[in-house]
Amino acid sequence: ILRETLTKRGVRVITGLGKYFRQVDKNRNGFLSKTTFKEALKVFHLEVPKEDFKSLWLVLDDSNSDKVDYGEFIRAIFGEMNEYRKAFVRKAYMKLDFNKTGSVPMVDIRKCYCAK
Repeated sequence: ILRETLTKRGVRVITGLGKYFRQVDKNRNGFLSKTTFKEALKVFHLEVPKEDFKSLWLVLDDSNSDKVDYGEFIRAIFGEMNEYRKAFVRKAYMKLDFNKTGSVPMVDIRKCYCAK
């Protein structure tokens, strides 16, 4: 049910959820508690019946840690990237990683990106 709702409402809801998750992730570990996750769904008017939420949580929290990784949530909704998209992301990353260090500092991103 949630997947259908999210795919109907589109990218704006997903990006909004991402922004919301980053704001409520106070310790910046990328994980959300069950309570925080429920609250996020309410904020974005994503109504999930109680029984469906239990099932959803079992799928998302497969490690039984009582928290969910935002990246895993996105993959559960949209699935893995296809090979075309993966190749595109790799190509963009290679352009940003000027020094071929395997990481991209914000300074290098600023050299390539203009928000205008």
